[in-house]
Amino acid sequence: MKTTKIEWTEATWNPSIGCSKVTAGCKNCYAEVMARRLQAMGVVGYENGFEFKILPDRLNQPLFVKKPTKFFVNSMSDLFHEKMPFEYLDLIFETIRKTPQHHYQILTKREEILQEYFENRIAPPNVWLGVTVEHENTKYRIDVLRKIDAKIRFLSIEPLIGNVGKLDLFGIHWVIVGGESGMSARPMEAQWAIEIQKQCTEQEVAFFFKQWGTWGEDGIKRSKKENGSMLMGKKWKEEPVMETAC
Repeated sequence: MKTTKIEWTEATWNPSIGCSKVTAGCKNCYAEVMARRLQAMGVVGYENGFEFKILPDRLNQPLFVKKPTKFFVNSMSDLFHEKMPFEYLDLIFETIRKTPQHHYQILTKREEILQEYFENRIAPPNVWLGVTVEHENTKYRIDVLRKIDAKIRFLSIEPLIGNVGKLDLFGIHWVIVGGESGMSARPMEAQWAIEIQKQCTEQEVAFFFKQWGTWGEDGIKRSKKENGSMLMGKKWKEEPVMETAC
């Protein structure tokens, strides 16, 4: 568990690690690259690189953090991976319930398993549930998410690798948008991000623009830092308002 450079959270908590690719958005997975690097460095837990693995010794880590913190859960995996035992998921959510001072942001590309898990379970009030929508063909995940009773429901439209078109954001409280990073990054067209921002404003949903990534607003490839995180000349760092979430 550690602080993080991910702009929309404060720290990461990885009670499991490793994953496998399910859609086009996974092609250049940053977590896979990082896992291979940690394996080469001999870091404990990454002996098998990016293979899925539960880490029970990390289950209680948030219990020792007294300061209220926003945790991104499983930045190095998908909490609803096919190999994740529901019994172990129950233990993770038990820790979440024991630490109501924290907020836990959980993001998945496996909406069917997410739905199955919460068929007979209730999400704790300090959980934010999200799905990844990287292009128009993955918008079906939104319909699954909105059926789950969570205080905050959010979309990660990152990496944005195609036009998502019209969005129905009913029941959604937050939308994060970002371009892809890395040597093999796919470009994000400015209009795709602009149209999402406009729809968020029209539907009164908080909008967070994370970054351009490797390709800038002008379509030129350069460092992520140089491209920055301005959209239409403005920084969009809105967050959901807990009091109005339902």
